[in-house]
Amino acid sequence: MNLTKPISPNEVGGVQRDNIPAEVFEAVNKLIAKKWTGSSATVKQEEILDALGEFGIWRDHAFDRGYLNFEEAYREQGWEVEYDKPGYNESYGAFFVFKAK
Repeated sequence: MNLTKPISPNEVGGVQRDNIPAEVFEAVNKLIAKKWTGSSATVKQEEILDALGEFGIWRDHAFDRGYLNFEEAYREQGWEVEYDKPGYNESYGAFFVFKAK
């Protein structure tokens, strides 16, 4: 990718994905495998953040650098990925649902 020119909306996902460290994918992959029911895996955002801490990637760092913006990378690998977070007046933890396409 040539970053010396304005980026297009179609290129943003690739740049984000390229900036996600391998440790993030390792942590998410392990959680998907652990949570897999045969048809889907529901992974809490807090579980991912805890797993990243084991690699020395702290919560603020993960959010500031967009490390949790990995959905498109998994979609490219054949997953349907949904992200759900609480709305106004809701109090549950955010989570990702991974399903085979």
